[in-house]
Amino acid sequence: MKKVFIDGSEGTTGLRIFERFEGRDDIEILRIPTELRKSPAEIRKYINASDITFLCLPDAAAREAAAMVENDNTILIDTSTAHRTEPGWAYGYPELSRAHREAIQKGRRIAVPGCYATGFVTIAYPMVVEGILPKDYPVAAFAMSGYSGAGKKTIAVYEADSRDRELDAPREYALGQNHKHLKEMQAVAGLSRAPLFSPLICDYYSGMVVTLQFYTELLKGRPTPEQVHAMFAKYYAGEPFVRVMPFGKEADYNGFLAGNTCSGWDGIELYVTGNEDRLLVSTRFDNLGKGASGAAVQCLNIILGCEESKGLVL
Repeated sequence: MKKVFIDGSEGTTGLRIFERFEGRDDIEILRIPTELRKSPAEIRKYINASDITFLCLPDAAAREAAAMVENDNTILIDTSTAHRTEPGWAYGYPELSRAHREAIQKGRRIAVPGCYATGFVTIAYPMVVEGILPKDYPVAAFAMSGYSGAGKKTIAVYEADSRDRELDAPREYALGQNHKHLKEMQAVAGLSRAPLFSPLICDYYSGMVVTLQFYTELLKGRPTPEQVHAMFAKYYAGEPFVRVMPFGKEADYNGFLAGNTCSGWDGIELYVTGNEDRLLVSTRFDNLGKGASGAAVQCLNIILGCEESKGLVL
């Protein structure tokens, strides 16, 4: 039985990871007393007593916690932004390639992808690898997310009895094109320039849609939507966490993709739409599932060698 410590178990992601361990008999949760959960000495002790520690912390705190490891036995799974592009850290998205899955399986340091980045690289990475998307393409993306993705303080603001009327409508942010996931999006996808990215936070709890937009004349071979869909279907064949939806499936929803449909689910859907001139590729998933805690638990399962979906909802 593996000993697991969650550093930051009071946060949104930490709580969701803890929930997914309910009923499991293959791990033992090391529980730090509430009054000691911010004590560096106690945190260090619990990290080094664990086989696997989840870091569910702000970036600076995650870096400090990672530096506390004093042995070669403790494996770190970091859900923050701190280490996603750092050398020596495996990127925790096993469906991207066999090399990604093997790096998670053999690694001692795993960085869980960001929520927006998950939706982005699900689309961009295969398109680059398969030679459809030039690395210097000026990629543009937009996304909408439930308010839970912004953390406990924002959740409290949205769920307050008296709140600003502006919260009733979607709000675009990161207008200076400096969103913290941009570095990860560019690096993991292998793009030579940072994408244009316009995220929106919306008045629902969880779930997100991330969409990339392309002119087909600027893609290699000027592919049709049907050809791009076929590429994705082949690329993710056999991956239960990534569902390439049937071509034209959006018609079942009257041509709409709602952001909250996948709330509570740990997989990700992919849609290809558009026409011969302009192409849209969209991913839909739970920002707290495949976009955070679900992905972290999937990485744990890979490390333990058990069913990847153990404790998860598919």
